[in-house]
Amino acid sequence: MEEKEKAVERLLAGYRRYYTITRFDGGREEETRGLREAAHIQKPFFSGKAALAAVCEYYEQGEKYFLFHSAQLWSTAQEEFVFLFKVPHLTMAVFKELRDYAYHTGMDMAHIGPGHMYTYISPVFICDSMDEEAGKALVRCRYYKTFRFSFHGWMEYHAGALELGSGQFYFNRAGRCMEKGLKKVLSDYPLPGRTPVSSMNRIS
Repeated sequence: MEEKEKAVERLLAGYRRYYTITRFDGGREEETRGLREAAHIQKPFFSGKAALAAVCEYYEQGEKYFLFHSAQLWSTAQEEFVFLFKVPHLTMAVFKELRDYAYHTGMDMAHIGPGHMYTYISPVFICDSMDEEAGKALVRCRYYKTFRFSFHGWMEYHAGALELGSGQFYFNRAGRCMEKGLKKVLSDYPLPGRTPVSSMNRIS
């Protein structure tokens, strides 16, 4: 099994407890938990031998009632869509292609309307290597939208990448909330070119 596949399996093991996972790489069939919008996605094909390994979906609903269920005070819905990509070499062109695919597909999956609080669209790139300009573009990328002046919540774009050849993680500003979780899942993983775990504390 290639290093990218091993890293993907480790990450999915971390997501599996709370997320509904749809595989696009022929991996194990996953248990369905509630909504599975990714079931409607046709397997995409990208340049540069990049591939969509899986989509992980998380949903949470909160409600508050006044005495009886017929008198609802408020409700909130939160959701996140993690797009897990495998890429041999992440160039600027491939990054833009995958970045835009995750954004547009995630927006199509989102449930925007009354009671919606937030949608996080979170592409994660597992690559053997990447161009410097692609890494810089990932760190700088930002998508943020509000709906009906925030009455219908907002969308935020969290991007992260792991370059296996160097053991380096990259995150955009919003995506740094993923840093602790991704590093914890892969903390004892024998990444090529990586020495002590503490050496991964750098973020470009």
